[in-house]
Amino acid sequence: MRYGLQLILLGAVQALSFAPNPLPALVLPYVQIVALACLAAYVFTARSPGAAAWTGFLFGLGQFCVGLYWIFISLHRFGGLAAPLAAGAVLVLAAGEALFFALAAAATQWLTASWRHAGASYGRQLLAPALWASCWAGAEWLRGTLLTGFPWLNTGYAHADGPLAGWAPLFGVYGLAWFAAFIAAAIAQLKQTRGTPREAAAATAVAAGIAVALAGLALGQLRWSSPSGAPILVRLVQGNVPQSEKFDPQFMQQGIDSYMRLAALPPKVAGDEPKLIILPETVMPLFQDSYPEELWQDWQAIARERNATIIMGIPLHEEDNGVPRYTNSAIAFDANTPLPELLSGALPLRYDKHHLVPFGEFIPPGFRWFVDALQIPLGDFNRGAARQHLFNLAGQTIAPNICYEDVFGEEIIQSVADSPTQGPGATILMNLSNLAWFGDSWALRQHLRMSRLRAMETARPVIRATNTGMTAAIDPDGAVRAELPANIVGVLDVEVQGARGLTPYVRWGDTPVLAWIVLVLLLGAAVCRRTSRRSS
Repeated sequence: MRYGLQLILLGAVQALSFAPNPLPALVLPYVQIVALACLAAYVFTARSPGAAAWTGFLFGLGQFCVGLYWIFISLHRFGGLAAPLAAGAVLVLAAGEALFFALAAAATQWLTASWRHAGASYGRQLLAPALWASCWAGAEWLRGTLLTGFPWLNTGYAHADGPLAGWAPLFGVYGLAWFAAFIAAAIAQLKQTRGTPREAAAATAVAAGIAVALAGLALGQLRWSSPSGAPILVRLVQGNVPQSEKFDPQFMQQGIDSYMRLAALPPKVAGDEPKLIILPETVMPLFQDSYPEELWQDWQAIARERNATIIMGIPLHEEDNGVPRYTNSAIAFDANTPLPELLSGALPLRYDKHHLVPFGEFIPPGFRWFVDALQIPLGDFNRGAARQHLFNLAGQTIAPNICYEDVFGEEIIQSVADSPTQGPGATILMNLSNLAWFGDSWALRQHLRMSRLRAMETARPVIRATNTGMTAAIDPDGAVRAELPANIVGVLDVEVQGARGLTPYVRWGDTPVLAWIVLVLLLGAAVCRRTSRRSS
């Protein structure tokens, strides 16, 4: 019992490392490594793959129950699900995610157990942390990919402010996860071999981890992109419309009016008119053809008054050969956009969300009963293409993404690279989100941190317009240029400089990291087989 509680608490500690508050940002990478080092120590001493899997599962259960607690808010407070059922749903999700950690722990124990019986050589002692890192990062990749993927709380996100962050433009967040797991395992191994003949090899692994961190600091000084075009002034609008009111017919127009008022505000400095006015996901909660022409004319009047292009998130409805099609979309228009285009949704500057949220935006087979138990609107959308035409505005090429799409770095890079059919790659990344579903929770700060990794991976500025937070502008190096506090009403007028140039991660994606993981695992399996033959 005590053993299990310790593992759950260690996982809970790691959950604290994915966003500042309550812990300060500077300590988060080190908290994560210490927590994972403790888990690695348990795994290295486990007596069987099953025992190791149990340790990994309990650790993961602690991490995901604590780190994803905010899903309870959406299911219970806004979805109308009874508290026990909402808590049970979070527990089931946490257990499902924890299975990947169980797999990593079991695989590590299976690959290294025979060495401990036969006595590990210097080389095998160095290989052990690499095997743990490969199993761990491989499991992170699997949970970020299988069944549409859910990479939230990926280990690499704990290192947005640490020395490992410099590796992000080369190997992405899964590369950071590998390095963090390697360092954690090296520390665990050094502690276990203290005072034994194997201590020297363990110390060498720790030294390698320190070298990786120092190299990350050096890589962080490099610039992987260069300015493209002239800087543009954008307005990011945060209306802070409560989720309880957003889809309520009695308050829906009130929320739209609030966003109109904010969009129409004069510039804070005379003459500094924003070229783009960017509003969050589902600013207009109903389909575009549900609104009268007069409302769209009011939006165009704001665009004319401010001499700006308006970008907003809105669900769209259209007919494709008599078959209705529904998308969660972002559109751009100005005072000269033909009104029929706005009413039909057939706009030249339009993005349809590609990576949909299970249960929120599409219903997995066999789960219609679960969605029917909720009171959440907008349940079944059509999917947009992986690479679409981008928004060429104000001399920049802007790649929209909606809500949690920007947690999938391997998909975001597709919009940064040039496409022979869809045109030039992005100079600016833009995220439109509505996280009001999750109240004033860690979800807002966790999401901002993931957007920062997307900026580092692509060497592109990221602008975020959100309903309740975190609305922000992020530089290509991942630094937050400006942000609005969460859960306030306001606008953020900020200058953004577009960028050109491809990072290694944009060019190659996750292929190098996955190839390395496979290579290390194959080497570990070969050594394991050879050791087993000798011992028999």
